[in-house]
Amino acid sequence: MKDGFLKAAAFSPALRVADCTYNAQQILEQLQAAAQRGVKLAVFPEFCLTGYTCGDLFLQRTLQQGALDALEWLLVQTRTLDTVALVGLPLLVHGKLYNCAAVLCRGQLLGLVPKTYLPNYGEFYEKRQFTPGSTEVERVTVCGQQVLFGTSLLFRCRQMPSFVLGVELCEDLWSALPPSTFHALAGATVIANLSASDETVGKAEYRRALVSNQSARLLCGYLYASAGHGESTTDMVFAGHDLIAEDGSILAETAPFAGDHAETELDCQRMEAERARNTSFEHTAEGYITVEFDLTPEETVLTRRIDPAPFVPGDPQRRAARCELILKMQADGLAKRLEHAHAKTAVIGISGGLDSCLALLVAVRAMKQLHRSAADVLAVTMPCFGTTKRTRSNAEILCGELGVSFQEIRIAGTVRSHFADIGQDETVLDVTFENGQARVRTLELMDIANRTGGLVVGTGDLSELALGWATYNGDHMSMYGVNAGVPKTLVRYLVQYEAETAATAALHDVLLDILDTPVSPELLPAKDGEIAQSTEDLVGPYELHDFYLYYVLRFGFGPAKIFRLAKAAFAGRAEYPDAVLYKWLRNFYWRLLCPAVQAQLPARRPQGGQRDPFAPRRLADAQRCLRRPVAGRAGAAQARGAVSHEEQKAFDQYPVCGGGAGHRSGAAGRAQPQCHRRKTDCTADLRRQQRCDGHSVGKGRNLQCGHRLLYGAYRGKGRQGAVY
Repeated sequence: MKDGFLKAAAFSPALRVADCTYNAQQILEQLQAAAQRGVKLAVFPEFCLTGYTCGDLFLQRTLQQGALDALEWLLVQTRTLDTVALVGLPLLVHGKLYNCAAVLCRGQLLGLVPKTYLPNYGEFYEKRQFTPGSTEVERVTVCGQQVLFGTSLLFRCRQMPSFVLGVELCEDLWSALPPSTFHALAGATVIANLSASDETVGKAEYRRALVSNQSARLLCGYLYASAGHGESTTDMVFAGHDLIAEDGSILAETAPFAGDHAETELDCQRMEAERARNTSFEHTAEGYITVEFDLTPEETVLTRRIDPAPFVPGDPQRRAARCELILKMQADGLAKRLEHAHAKTAVIGISGGLDSCLALLVAVRAMKQLHRSAADVLAVTMPCFGTTKRTRSNAEILCGELGVSFQEIRIAGTVRSHFADIGQDETVLDVTFENGQARVRTLELMDIANRTGGLVVGTGDLSELALGWATYNGDHMSMYGVNAGVPKTLVRYLVQYEAETAATAALHDVLLDILDTPVSPELLPAKDGEIAQSTEDLVGPYELHDFYLYYVLRFGFGPAKIFRLAKAAFAGRAEYPDAVLYKWLRNFYWRLLCPAVQAQLPARRPQGGQRDPFAPRRLADAQRCLRRPVAGRAGAAQARGAVSHEEQKAFDQYPVCGGGAGHRSGAAGRAQPQCHRRKTDCTADLRRQQRCDGHSVGKGRNLQCGHRLLYGAYRGKGRQGAVY
């Protein structure tokens, strides 16, 4: 349960039709074994206490009471089990029979959820015996316990608030508007489906798609437990097809007729992160009641596969298709920019390394898309102190095979002249020695682009940008960066894909040699003709950094969880013991977050009378949060006793974001928080007010659309649930 991981399982025990005692024993055996393995959520099929194929026997009071007796026996037997279990049974309420899922934990009956949609077509005739469930929740007495009954129920773990369970049954998923949709919008991060889905040709694939797509749409974990061996085969055959999906991916599956169970770990924090990013996923819990329960917190042993290369598909066919798609996306973006700017050339600094190679390949594709000659791509190689014969040769061969224009500019003389101007000793191999070369290269490229009426195409990739591995005002600069969204690990596979589909043997060979060349900026003098500077020796292995980057950018996970995931992903790799993973994780965060490394454009500067139009939007302008009016004049709120001196000092460290038409950063630029909170009834009203309240501000006026970063900086850690 630590780090949001929940061990869950879906079972299809072998049953006997209408033998409730035997069925309960089978369920208990599997449940006890699951609890020993650390399973915290166990889902069993629809009508697992009686069997789905009882037909009109469901109307017999003996069978109904037998199911209740079996449920009561299970409650007693599971008092010591630290697992939430879901079992299916028929239940008579107010003279009507319902197809129900019972949720039990530690001997307590948490709730009873009836089936909403009853199939009455083809081989199904559930409306003959059962009544559809209602969204209204009421209390009923079952097995001597007062329990909530209705479809609008959620179940939340106190020790792991990210684990919120919603329940639906079989046909509910196959309907046009499944109840799980409303469960998820009300806060459920995990959906359990108790099913008795019979097997027909092609149905398994359709069922798999339903579960996968529903988990993707709802940004949730989805467990599907289906009836298996033991059901009557008079009309149907049941295959026990169990599935567990998370956010569109099938994590575990029992093949039809395999007679096993599906078990894995769900990442509930991942679901929360996905929903936080998705502004279309709007919470609405009207009419829902949440039942809380307790589980003992434990560190879940991870058995699910953690991909060490999350940016790169593992399957060769999928990887090839992904590479082709990415190359087309890059080429189309560049083609549009060249076309819109009426650029006569695309100027690229070609070094013989991976990134510039990929940028050149993309530029050639873009020219082809525009029905222009590859000669309109101007590749410029600029050898200097660290350039080796290998990279220089590869650059020229690559350009020749692609048919682009090629130019060589030896910049050593220019660099030495620049060093003389600033008093840099050429024998001192410091950061000035390295960055001076990079900036001269950028100067050459920019001026060539001006002279030829072209654009400078940037070559830096996503990994380098995240780590700040670029020279400010050097290769940090370009007019269009085609690789800026591509991580280094994926760059390798893109170049490899181009090598595998190369038109000539020479192009194939040179691309493979570029792939084999160590990643290096070549800014330090070569040693015996070999590259003297390895990027990965300095900043760390890119496969580690890309792994860290994926989980930071995609899900916002913290360092401790990412370290745990890395240990699981790279387990068995001798070159990556825990100490090495930890070392480069610290390095990654330092480089990602250090302002000195992450230079921004334009440079930070004090604001004058006009607000900086290039200032980054703070937390997307704190979208959909409660807005807090702030005073239009510094010190006004403090004078009224709204904040303490210490709070104001902390508060003033963070700039106001927002501001309506005609906003001026004068006295209002240092606005202080008021002591009251302005609330809105719904997000629609909030959006309307945001459009209307952004009035111009000045002395003595309230800045109605102001937001502050880091609520904890001025309100303390005790009230982090509120957002101002």
